[in-house]
Amino acid sequence: MDREIIDTDVVIVGGGPAGLAAAIRLKQKSPATSVTIVEKASEIGGHILSGAVMDPAGLTELIPDWRTKGAPVGPTVTRDTFHVLTPRGDLRLPNWLLPPLMQTHDGVITSLADLVRWLGDEAQGLGVDIFPMTAAVDVLTNAGGAVEGIVTGDLGVGRDGKPRPGYAAGIGIRAKYTLIGEGARGSLAKQLIQRFNLSAGRSPQKFGLGIKEIWQIPDSLHEPGRVDHYLGFPLDDATSGGGFCYHAADRRIYLGLVVHLDYRNPTLSPFDEFQRFKTHPSIAKLLVGATRISYGARTLTSGGWQSIPELVFPGGALIGCAAGFMNAPRLKAIHSAIRSGIGAADCVAEALAQGRANDRLDDLPARVLATGIGRELHRVRNVKPLWSRFGTVLGVALGGLDMWVNTLFRFSPFGTLKHKKADADALWPRSAVAEKSYPRPDGKLTFDRAASVFLANIAHDEDQPVHLRLADPAVPVRDNLPVYGEPAPLYCPAGVYEVAEAGGAPVFRINPGNCVHCKTCDIKDPARNITWVPPEGGSGPNYVGM
Repeated sequence: MDREIIDTDVVIVGGGPAGLAAAIRLKQKSPATSVTIVEKASEIGGHILSGAVMDPAGLTELIPDWRTKGAPVGPTVTRDTFHVLTPRGDLRLPNWLLPPLMQTHDGVITSLADLVRWLGDEAQGLGVDIFPMTAAVDVLTNAGGAVEGIVTGDLGVGRDGKPRPGYAAGIGIRAKYTLIGEGARGSLAKQLIQRFNLSAGRSPQKFGLGIKEIWQIPDSLHEPGRVDHYLGFPLDDATSGGGFCYHAADRRIYLGLVVHLDYRNPTLSPFDEFQRFKTHPSIAKLLVGATRISYGARTLTSGGWQSIPELVFPGGALIGCAAGFMNAPRLKAIHSAIRSGIGAADCVAEALAQGRANDRLDDLPARVLATGIGRELHRVRNVKPLWSRFGTVLGVALGGLDMWVNTLFRFSPFGTLKHKKADADALWPRSAVAEKSYPRPDGKLTFDRAASVFLANIAHDEDQPVHLRLADPAVPVRDNLPVYGEPAPLYCPAGVYEVAEAGGAPVFRINPGNCVHCKTCDIKDPARNITWVPPEGGSGPNYVGM
């Protein structure tokens, strides 16, 4: 259809740390360059969720005086302890045993949502145009197939696909270069990786599901700057992941669990494993007299070096976690996201200065990886594959050995291990596993999905088209249910999916209004039958301080 088209020099999809860093850097290098950011959340930061202990290196490179300018970061890390949990015990690992590649010097505990709001103000102060409540749903291409911008989603479409009163067609934003910074499993990034075969020769990308709560705890239990990471309970040896507890400002702790999505047991529920995590004596004692403030969930990339796709396509590039720059052993990605935005912006600025547009930025991958991202990820490249192959006990020990060898001798005895399969292919049949069961929540430490999703402040027009699309609506009951028990209601941390009964037969139901945009279903469905597409702009969670 004919759409209104507006022109800009550079359009950036996603108002996260990568996209905002790229915009700021472009304006620093070339103030006359027009830069436009589109963000599907109702405001910058509304869909951002991260741990987060931030390595400040990337922010310092972008804005050297960020401290004096009042960037909203929390306390500096005062101690960082790694724990191995049994169901009742807590073994603290001595710091000298931890490889330097896992340590973060001068780390700060921060709310990434608050930080990107501040970066958004900085970007707007430099003249960047930011459009929240604007979902990018497709790309514009020229006659040669090169990307020359994006298409935003229509507003005011009913669930039946027909325009409602107040309907407004999406617009095209035409640009000389397009940068995709949507975060892990972004919908446009997924399209472009497939269209341009950007993952050819790479290992499949790996993902984890991070579930996080913010609690306000008694002052007597609060230690600003304290950081704790946990392995073991509640996850079994075959399920990789771990917990965290960060003591932020204002008597708040950031409490969470990451479950890597290559787990095998289809009856496992990451949400309920997180509830179990909070019952461990080392965690539960912190929550006595505490108040739960926020809840959210988001997938993160964990494939590392060998899963990074080709970064460039004709007319643009992938940046940030859309490209998979998470350092899984350190659980750090913010500094690399910022650095990727800086490297990409430098390359784009030079191309624009040469009068170029909509071509391949062939030097961009080397520029981005040379920011420090490449060196960091290459040295920890075998940790995740070892963990996946050998389980937590042996896999983490071998990963630690590999990091020490890389630190001391600058090589790996394992070479470069590949990831064997995508997360969607990892599930075993239900008949081959011990079925998990979970206790009912107590409403004090543990909660159900409905009570948790309420804290995510979801806004979603129930009459808009369902944004969780089934390629074949019969697959969940016909194929997944008899083999896996249909795992969607369990892997989803928001209660979007349910298997109910109607007329004496099972039916698969979708409750899109619960969706927190974590993308787990798009990754973990064993039939690859679910595709997550952006709902109407402004829909989804409205996280505060996450």
